[in-house]
Amino acid sequence: MLVLKIDTVSQPYKMTALKSLPKTPKKDFLKSMKGVAKDMLGYNEKLKEIYGDKYQIDLGYLQIYATSNPDLIKHILQTNHKNYVKSMAYDKLKMGLGNGLVTSAGDYWRKQRRLSQPVFYKKNLENLFVDMGRTMTEFLNTMEQLRGSEIDISKLMTEITATIVLRSLFNVEESQQLNKIYESMDVMQKYIMKHVQSPIFSPFYYLSSSHRAFKISKKGIDDLVYGMMHDRQESGEKKADLLQMLMDVEDADTGEKMTDLQLRDELITLFSAGHETSANALGWTFYMLAQHPEIVEKIRTEVNGILPNNEMPTFEQVRQLTYTEQVINEGMRLFPPAWGLGRRAVEDDEFEGFEIKKEINIICEIYLMHRSEKLWENPEEFNPDRFSVEAVKARPRHHFIPFGAGPRMCIGNHFAMMEMQLLLAIIVQRFDFSVVEGHPVELEGLLTLRPKYGIKLEIK
Repeated sequence: MLVLKIDTVSQPYKMTALKSLPKTPKKDFLKSMKGVAKDMLGYNEKLKEIYGDKYQIDLGYLQIYATSNPDLIKHILQTNHKNYVKSMAYDKLKMGLGNGLVTSAGDYWRKQRRLSQPVFYKKNLENLFVDMGRTMTEFLNTMEQLRGSEIDISKLMTEITATIVLRSLFNVEESQQLNKIYESMDVMQKYIMKHVQSPIFSPFYYLSSSHRAFKISKKGIDDLVYGMMHDRQESGEKKADLLQMLMDVEDADTGEKMTDLQLRDELITLFSAGHETSANALGWTFYMLAQHPEIVEKIRTEVNGILPNNEMPTFEQVRQLTYTEQVINEGMRLFPPAWGLGRRAVEDDEFEGFEIKKEINIICEIYLMHRSEKLWENPEEFNPDRFSVEAVKARPRHHFIPFGAGPRMCIGNHFAMMEMQLLLAIIVQRFDFSVVEGHPVELEGLLTLRPKYGIKLEIK
């Protein structure tokens, strides 16, 4: 369909035709369906080589726009964000996460964001940091027992970040509860991804054994979370954790507090988004560090200068680890945990002469943008100097958005950076790593960017 716009800037009343995005051939829709279902990230990477940094995927039953163009991504997430809501994929996420900050929209999301924001203020992060340090001390003992052996660093990082987040959320101490929550969340995520990648087959998934496993896992999670909430409410005990903070916040206008359902959804969302993103970012970063001992030495020099006696750092000392932060940022550039963000256009829109149709679903390809040769010199190279103060000032901010951008930028980004800086600094100060030869390391773009077969490293 020919879409026209009135160009009132240069020549009033002149009609200008909007261009359509390059599109995969209609006859290849089965190939596109297979590519999206099997490996959406890898398939989009191939399409970018053919069509450039913005294009349309014809799936027969569904049309999808995809872009790694930084200015278009900024337009969608920030400049004209009111015209773009969460894509249909987030409706599938609601099956597990409920209506939390990641999946909710409109006035409800704005209210929940306003209620939740104070939880992540500096004072509260400082309080949470104390428990984080205690957890790290216990973790180092585990690491010592593994010295000299081969480990899956991605699994190890998942375990420690899950422990940190669960203790921050609920003050959970029992390892049995920790394992149960982690295993249940893993089952739920894999089931949800089936619906996200192949929505046309969604009705059949409800008849599968994976659906039964999903229901069991979801009930297990709900029972644990509601149980902890009700125990806290009945005891009247006040604890310095995120559960208590969320239970205590009140709407400034109405004085209302969150209902049990709202609390459940936000707590599950914080756990799901809060541990796996950090774990994957750290796992990939350690993988790169194992191949760059010279960068490891720079981190170690910085950490030893601030913590000469292998002490556990304070909150302020972690903030001084600027090179360590650069390393983490470079790890998230190459391997952004949220590799793609989905949005849906509420009304017709246009960008640089291209039409964006109402109701179209769009994938903002953060992974491909972070590795674009147009934006980064030697983009495949691991180089933390890209994030020096001078380099960051010279670069447009929207070229690097590991936590998203605009009003829906990740609410827990400061918590995540604090956690990752602490873990990276303390581990590098005490241990060396080398890559285990022969073990396949491949990307898997699920809800987050995972290593498909884990990442095997030897601890030295």
